[in-house]
Amino acid sequence: MHRRRFLSAGRWQHTACATLNLALAAALTSGLIEAHAQTAAASTVQDRPTLRGAFETAWASQPEAQALAARRDVARAHARAAQSWTPEPVAMELSTKTDRLNGNLGTREYEVGVAIPLWLPGERGRSQALADAEGRAIESRATAAQLRLAATVREAWWTWQRARVELDAARGQLDNVRRIAADVGKRLKAGDLARADQHQADGAVAAAEAVVAQAEGAVTAAWQQLRPLFAMPGTAAARDAASPDAEPEPTTATASADGPDTHAELLSLKDRTAVADDVAALAATQSRASPELTIAATRDRGTYGESYQQTFTLGVRIPFGAGPRHDARVATARADAIELQAQMALERARLAGEREAARARTDAARTQLSAADRRAQLARESRGFFDKSFRLGETDLPTRLRIEAEAADAERQAVRARIELAAAISAWRQALGLLPQ
Repeated sequence: MHRRRFLSAGRWQHTACATLNLALAAALTSGLIEAHAQTAAASTVQDRPTLRGAFETAWASQPEAQALAARRDVARAHARAAQSWTPEPVAMELSTKTDRLNGNLGTREYEVGVAIPLWLPGERGRSQALADAEGRAIESRATAAQLRLAATVREAWWTWQRARVELDAARGQLDNVRRIAADVGKRLKAGDLARADQHQADGAVAAAEAVVAQAEGAVTAAWQQLRPLFAMPGTAAARDAASPDAEPEPTTATASADGPDTHAELLSLKDRTAVADDVAALAATQSRASPELTIAATRDRGTYGESYQQTFTLGVRIPFGAGPRHDARVATARADAIELQAQMALERARLAGEREAARARTDAARTQLSAADRRAQLARESRGFFDKSFRLGETDLPTRLRIEAEAADAERQAVRARIELAAAISAWRQALGLLPQ
């Protein structure tokens, strides 16, 4: 009896140990599976194309983006040059005089000096203002280039999204007519319908397949137009995993604050105008070449036997006025400034019109979406009614196919209206000068 108790205890320990090992293995396996699933989901989300990601990737490959760092270095170099003590680098002068080639009486003269260019009155301040204006113009020019690229990316993106929703709607219609055709086939075998009904149902399936094929071609064409803008995966999985999420609609405060004067294109023109004004002001200040201050030391002797004498020279070199050349530079700079100011006025009026038109299109798209959703809801309910009556034999096949086509068209109009609203909001943000989100 004691032995049986001992064996029972040993078996219990073995069973408990095995159960614990199985539980640990199951927990470890579950944890690994869950971690792998999370990693795969994160990778899918990360690889899923988005409008914001498309824009950022496209901008990174643009010439303006690649040259932006170098242009900033140029602006910083101009700022440092405007803050220096002299408008031009200091020059050293070395000269010697001797009679060794003719009389050779021992005449010698050695001169060492420096020539220091001097700022004209007001020139240094004007140069600093011009350097600051150029720095701002570089940044606003890059922002304007980003906005122009955003318009191209947005247009290609929403064209692709329209094609995708058309394909989804076509596939949904194909599934429905296939289901109807299968039901007709069953009823044909049962003797409830004629073979002509089967042919009519198969014809509807063939027409839906043709629409799907056409929609797939449109999606592929839209994707090929979009993909060259940025380095996107070319697989169908990445193409179909795109996020059609709409950009946030501008609030009333945002639409009011982001007026035409804060638009990137207008800011770029404004900064370019400021650069032209500063160039004109600097050209007016530079009415002559920079004067020079000369400091020199001379060591000379008359003949052999005489001791060398040391003298110092202090001189100023003042050029005369540039005359017509100076007038031409000033007139050219002022003409550029006037042209940019006129262009800025035209651009302000154009942007104001685009803002109002984009807002009106958004309101109209919102109204269309509401009507399309209501029509789609009614069409779905009608399809349910007629589907039930068709199964009961109360509705003929042509009527059922017509109701199905109307419901499919209503669904297609609803999803298209939803995309059109998202595209209208995106165009409104573009008119406000907002980059994709």
